[in-house]
Amino acid sequence: MSKPAEKPPSKAVYVKSYGCQMNVYDSQRMADVMGAEGYREVATPEEADLILLNTCHIRERAAEKVYSELGRIRIIKDEARANGRKVMVGVTGCVAQAEGEEIVRRTKTVDLVVGPQSYHRLPGLVARAGVAPGVVDTEFPVEDKFKVLPAASEARTRARGLSAFVTVQEGCDKFCTFCVVPYTRGAEVSRPIAQILAEVEKLAAAGVREVTLLGQNVNAYHGMAPDGSEWTLARLLHRLAEVPGIARLRHTTSHPREMSDDLVAAHRDLASLMPSLHLPVQSGSTAVLKRMNRKHTRDDYLRLVDRIRQARPDIALTSDFIVGFPGESDADFADTMDLVRQVGFAAAYSFTYSARPGTPGAAMDGHVAEALQTERLHALQALVTAQQQAFQESLVGRTVDVLFEKAGRKPGQVVGRSPYLSPVQVIGPSSVIGSIVPVRITGAKTNSLDGVLAADDHMMAVHAAE
Repeated sequence: MSKPAEKPPSKAVYVKSYGCQMNVYDSQRMADVMGAEGYREVATPEEADLILLNTCHIRERAAEKVYSELGRIRIIKDEARANGRKVMVGVTGCVAQAEGEEIVRRTKTVDLVVGPQSYHRLPGLVARAGVAPGVVDTEFPVEDKFKVLPAASEARTRARGLSAFVTVQEGCDKFCTFCVVPYTRGAEVSRPIAQILAEVEKLAAAGVREVTLLGQNVNAYHGMAPDGSEWTLARLLHRLAEVPGIARLRHTTSHPREMSDDLVAAHRDLASLMPSLHLPVQSGSTAVLKRMNRKHTRDDYLRLVDRIRQARPDIALTSDFIVGFPGESDADFADTMDLVRQVGFAAAYSFTYSARPGTPGAAMDGHVAEALQTERLHALQALVTAQQQAFQESLVGRTVDVLFEKAGRKPGQVVGRSPYLSPVQVIGPSSVIGSIVPVRITGAKTNSLDGVLAADDHMMAVHAAE
């Protein structure tokens, strides 16, 4: 009697994500694509048969980090080859899109290069690269990649936790003079309503409680409904708020130009839309904003902040800043510092200007000396950090709803997130994981909060009364 044929051992894929939340989402979808081909996802490159670096091209140093990582991966690949095991390496994402064949020329470690609009083709590209390394696909395909991508398995979704990202919009038509996104991600495209709704419903069925909608300019969303009408982001949020099991909604990143009245109203009217909003301003100087081609002024931004806070007084605003853009004077930087003081941000990301090849900013006169850029950055970050600490401390003594996600590092500790995205740590039973529970905040750090379950407060009051 012949033995049944043995199944070939499953292969392993390791995906490392750089940069924005959209890259995190894309990395998960790449893992899903290869999962449908029999690849299991692993936590380290040493375990993998396929290593994918999903890259970001926003800053020069981010791209250089990728090449440094490829140097380390070359050692892993060589050691695997010495042990009779083949490891393939792919560079995906925005660096792949921007540099294409140059990556293959620069390092022989890389077997394939795949742009962010082509990762649904990954299985076929991996197969081709297995025969002839050096495959490059940085086209903008005609087909909709989201129609082709397989859905994540329920088990895989559950393993990723209670919060999930969903890309609803890609690309950018704004052409800010410092930014490569229009060249690496292409024109603005919005996914159809039915496609997004189906994805969110599957996430909810797998236990996801919180969904963050993603886009390069997410509030420019204008997706097609089944009846042929076009929906705004606000209308989409209202529909997703009706999905059973989804308790929290967020969206990022928003452009000030696209913050429409109906979206401001949604922040007022939708209980499930969390009171936190990332609204990049980039500079507090109208003159610098004009050179950046941001199409909004300093006063436009301040008026918008007033509108948002009138609609939702408890909202926490975060932002992005570029320090030392070409031509930025001391007065321009002083305007940025003044805007930060006026707005009062809960947090902000700030960077010195990094010239990206091919962007208009790189060819501008008046580049600011690196030492002065660094000096200004430190001053801005000190101010923002003080505001962040003040915001965190303002929550002490308040009771906020916390979505508990996992066990903490200490025995008996559980960790969740506040409506403002701050991690919150309490001593409590593991049974609260997956639930939204009121917590009284007892202490604040720069990046996290400590608290006690409001139910524990209640029991203590009962015992005291007895």
